[in-house]
Amino acid sequence: MKRRALLLGALLMPITAHAQTTRPKPRPRPKQKVPPKASAVKPRPSAPKPQQSGPRTPAATEAKTQLVAFNASAFPYRGIVPDTRKPFLDVQNGKRRGHTTLKGEVCWEDATYSDRRSLLYLPPGYNSQLPSLIVLYLHGQGATLERDVQARQGIPRQIADSGQNVALVAPQLAYDAPDSSAGNFWKPGHFAAYIDEAAERLMRLSGDRRAGAHFNSSGVVIVSYSGGYVSTAYALAHGGAVHRIKGVILMDSLYGDEEKFAAWVAARRRFAFLLSAFTESTREENTNLQSMLGKRRIPYSSGLPTTLTPGTSAFVPCGGFEMHGDFMTRAWGADPLKQALTMIPGYPQTARAAKRSV
Repeated sequence: MKRRALLLGALLMPITAHAQTTRPKPRPRPKQKVPPKASAVKPRPSAPKPQQSGPRTPAATEAKTQLVAFNASAFPYRGIVPDTRKPFLDVQNGKRRGHTTLKGEVCWEDATYSDRRSLLYLPPGYNSQLPSLIVLYLHGQGATLERDVQARQGIPRQIADSGQNVALVAPQLAYDAPDSSAGNFWKPGHFAAYIDEAAERLMRLSGDRRAGAHFNSSGVVIVSYSGGYVSTAYALAHGGAVHRIKGVILMDSLYGDEEKFAAWVAARRRFAFLLSAFTESTREENTNLQSMLGKRRIPYSSGLPTTLTPGTSAFVPCGGFEMHGDFMTRAWGADPLKQALTMIPGYPQTARAAKRSV
């Protein structure tokens, strides 16, 4: 509420009952106030200096992590399995409903397909005023966010150690189950809806509402491990917001849908990259994808590239079947995701990483 200045004082006017017949005596002149001595004058408090305008550069000093339920989660899902007329939940036992996997096992909705949470992570020194990537990590079968993505695979740690200005978002897919179902990622446009919500959630995690526009415009790199390939393939094929995807990193994850990946590379080859590292487990599918790219006259390389620039398509053989379980921590070397992120040009280091390199 604005304050208004008040005018203090009154005007004193002499009032007479009759007209004056004699010359009035002159009024005594008011005595001038003697100013106080200089030593007694109290200095006025100086006005506060105006704050300089302009954007702040908020760099987090500590990592920020959150497990939060999403509206645009992968599960629950009660639709149809694509390319079939079969409902996803095809088994019922009393009030329980379940899904029969490709191996013939029944996974119940309440235990396997009801976790709406996603893992959000901002590394130490993350700066929402600088160019940034959002890594969308899609875990494989038999995984949970806490036990596998955070602890065993060390995905947040690898992002922090890369020193890149990268945010992480990882949805819970089938919870601790032998199933690669994509759930709502099968739906057209769901990838776009998920990334939009992820941007808002990351803004809240950062603690700076002005960072909303930053996260809404950040490019996305999809990192898929093992069974995460189904969600990845459908995100590329008709997930919407394909312009946001700057690259795809497949970590022994090409178990099928090669045509969807080939079509995406052909359509976005000038704007994005593909890196597929594999063991004997997915060698056949990777060979098939290379053949599809060759028929489209799209160049690709065998071996780890030096940089992951738009137009790069690279296939990296990494050993035998026994490596698959620990692929996210050893692939072509220790902490492969950390190495891959440092190969993407155009994104600055976090404040912590820059300070460490001095």
